[in-house]
Amino acid sequence: MKKFLLLVVLLTGILQNSYAEVATPAASPYQVIEVTGNKLFAKIADNQSALKKFPELMREIVEEELMPSIDYKYAAFKILGKHLRKSSKEQRAKFVTAMRSYLVRTYAGALTQYHNQKVLFEPEAKLKPKAKSASVDVKIVDTGKPDIKITFQMRKDKKSQQWKAYDMIVEGISLVSSKQAEFNRKISELGLDQVTLELASIAK
Repeated sequence: MKKFLLLVVLLTGILQNSYAEVATPAASPYQVIEVTGNKLFAKIADNQSALKKFPELMREIVEEELMPSIDYKYAAFKILGKHLRKSSKEQRAKFVTAMRSYLVRTYAGALTQYHNQKVLFEPEAKLKPKAKSASVDVKIVDTGKPDIKITFQMRKDKKSQQWKAYDMIVEGISLVSSKQAEFNRKISELGLDQVTLELASIAK
């Protein structure tokens, strides 16, 4: 699981500041992935000295550079699965907030283990004019280790018309699907309110 989280977050970093240069309705999911990925890893590299002294800086980087490009609300709703319709508006809002904080903590922790691994981006491909979803492949190359393939699941936001990531599949394992199985079991046993409280406490 630790290895999986590391791979997930290394690649999640690719989705960071898409709102700087490529965050326009015309930007394709491929452009968002490549441009933002290059920026995130460059920023981490430039702040290595500060990060060693102040590790909490990584959370700020994640908040500022990564989260705007993650459709965490949509991901949270998918993770709730069958429990979504049974939940109240207030319960859903609290779960989304807790999940967002959990993701920030997880991403920040794993990104501290980034050490200039090479990232290869899938070439631009044509999408249907009204496409609302897309899959973008990325390959992680680390000297002396097998290449790792990651597929980002992207969706186009109805309001902003910008592409955001809501899931990633690392070597065949979906982050959303694995979390959905974990949380659905816990919610069935403990209830949504209790699970949300536990999630929020972990995210601190």
